[in-house]
Amino acid sequence: MSGGLRSDELFTPLRLRSGQVLSNRIAKAAMEEGMAGPAQLPDSRLTALYRRWGAGGAGLLITGNVMVHAHALTGPAGIVLNADSPLEPFAAWARAGKENGAAMWMQISHPGRQVRANMPGVVWGPSEIGVDLGRRSKRFGQPVAMNAWQIHTTIGRFATTARSAELAGFDGVEVHAAHGYLLSQFLSPLVNNRTDEWGGSLQNRARLLLEVVHAIRSVVSPHFAVAVKLNSADFQRGGFGPADAQQVIGMLATAGADLVEISGGNYESPAMSGRPADGRAAAREAYFLDLAADLAKTSVLPLMLTGGISRRTTAQRVLGSKVALIGMATALAITPDLPSRWRRGAEASRSLKPVTWTDKALASATEMAMVRYQMRRMATGAKPALNVSPTVALLADQRAQAKALRRYSRWLAAVERDEASVTSHGYPTR
Repeated sequence: MSGGLRSDELFTPLRLRSGQVLSNRIAKAAMEEGMAGPAQLPDSRLTALYRRWGAGGAGLLITGNVMVHAHALTGPAGIVLNADSPLEPFAAWARAGKENGAAMWMQISHPGRQVRANMPGVVWGPSEIGVDLGRRSKRFGQPVAMNAWQIHTTIGRFATTARSAELAGFDGVEVHAAHGYLLSQFLSPLVNNRTDEWGGSLQNRARLLLEVVHAIRSVVSPHFAVAVKLNSADFQRGGFGPADAQQVIGMLATAGADLVEISGGNYESPAMSGRPADGRAAAREAYFLDLAADLAKTSVLPLMLTGGISRRTTAQRVLGSKVALIGMATALAITPDLPSRWRRGAEASRSLKPVTWTDKALASATEMAMVRYQMRRMATGAKPALNVSPTVALLADQRAQAKALRRYSRWLAAVERDEASVTSHGYPTR
């Protein structure tokens, strides 16, 4: 059991199974920054951004997606950490976030089928079932069902990235198994129709995630934190649901995880931005609190809840439900010192206006573009500009993505020229 807390204990420490102690119960949750520098490495923009967040009072900072596979990115400005990556840029990133006492975890991920059609590289999935966004479906590549070699290689890539993160000075990793990325795809009965040991029963669909956690635990130090981001539900009828999440949390405890962050949704059903596609009404705040509170009743691991938390009273209500850690994303892209404000009894003075367009997928993408707009400003030392229009933010993001795509394409082509074309097993090195 994750244990009860009085609702006012936001600033009490949290000790994890690994022995790592977080200084308080507030975490900066992962947001995809889209700020990779040359060679898909972190540069001075990310160090400046995380130094700013680290000074804001959160006990834990979790980076946005760091990709384990250079040929499979969620977007062209994604950071890559693999066996060939130099560690110093990552070490500088970790040092910046930790300067004021926050722990720094790296979120590590593989996009699977959620790769744009205009991206080079590979589009893999458990099955050949593509992303269904109606008339926008063609914006994503058609996935290829992974073979056994590709699955086992991917497990190894997660372990390599986690080990490199520890060598660079990070305090832990968060394995991304939510929001429709690869590990979430394997968990979903709507996407995973395999009939081998990687599909069918929940135990089989969870096998890839569990093997990744086992592999990471085998190569990192005992005190290094290993967390998992997991959907409470996919918010799609017939998809991964709360009963599945409850069972997977128990499996993760046995596999050696320290903590599970609860979220929900995917590209097809963007519940993580308050827009589930299955018709269920979304809460205005703490979107997944009811589901997380139910999961906390039986969880042997501490749970972290992210999604729509921006006020101290809401955070206190979350802690009162036996959730151990509060995750905030958009709120900290607007008010980076919000935890320090809460400690002083103050609140955020402004908020980002929601995008009310009827197209849920486009509205969700635009809100993410608005958040990245604020992050890019903070990375240069400027203040957030909350009066930016959704259209302006979306166009600015598209320009930045186009520039990043040209650079990523050139870099990946150079990587491929340097790679051996065939492994000892006769498969392409990708």
